[in-house]
Amino acid sequence: MHGQSLVAVLLSAGGAFALPSRAHAAADLACPIVFDGRIPANTAPTFFDTYATNTIFNPDYVKNLTLKWSEILKFPAINGSRFDGADHIPLEVTISDKSIFQTQNGFRRAGLQFLKDASDGPGTVGVKTLHWSVKQDAARPLNLTHEYLNVWHEAADYSSNQIQFQAGQIIGKSAADKNNFKVLDRTGKSLYSVAIDKTNWQNFAVKLDYNKNQVQIYYSVGDAALKSVAGPTAADISGGGQFQLGILKKPTGTSDVVNGGYQEKNLNEGQIYGGIFLEDSADGCVSL
Repeated sequence: MHGQSLVAVLLSAGGAFALPSRAHAAADLACPIVFDGRIPANTAPTFFDTYATNTIFNPDYVKNLTLKWSEILKFPAINGSRFDGADHIPLEVTISDKSIFQTQNGFRRAGLQFLKDASDGPGTVGVKTLHWSVKQDAARPLNLTHEYLNVWHEAADYSSNQIQFQAGQIIGKSAADKNNFKVLDRTGKSLYSVAIDKTNWQNFAVKLDYNKNQVQIYYSVGDAALKSVAGPTAADISGGGQFQLGILKKPTGTSDVVNGGYQEKNLNEGQIYGGIFLEDSADGCVSL
């Protein structure tokens, strides 16, 4: 299934997936890769549906279990992000009215987890740096009057997220920065904020020093090299857990966001991702 021609799959899928453009070489990786979430250019959508083929992400979680990932994910026809180059393609996570995980009727969500990530695994010790790039889809815009979790590391006991990359209006807070991406610690303290770019790739990296309980944030736009923009900052990142990347859209009009509240009907939203990987920064290196 993995070796199936992408062109053949696109034709059989009725055009749901578009051929990507491949315009530039990927930036060099400076550190050993722990988990690689970049998508090889010849990957078929159905690759993500089963353990037999999906060697990148968990095929079962986190999504409506009646949906397949090949029904959720899109391959937009755009240039790859800084760390994708010609060998990897962007991936879009979408949500719809069906995007309900288990009995969490308040949320609309679909989130990718690294296949080999574990609550007590290598992603929770030493010094690790998580990389991701995001790009906006004008045909599937986010409704920024809602709060979104896009990238986060959830503690092993599910009680909190040690680090969280969010968009939209944070529940209970001012709407002044709803058009910004925000990196928050587990207490909700803002570590970094930047305006959402409607046109260009935005590249992020978060270095997690589990030894010192410190976080450092790197950022760039387009093909530019990343630069440190915040930290190292003290933050409680203890407690193990797993990474997740995608969309978790919270409802409005309720204090019980998991189970109730308002979500629009005929939902069709997406977040494009590229350059996803976790690297080992034990020697101080970070891929820029």
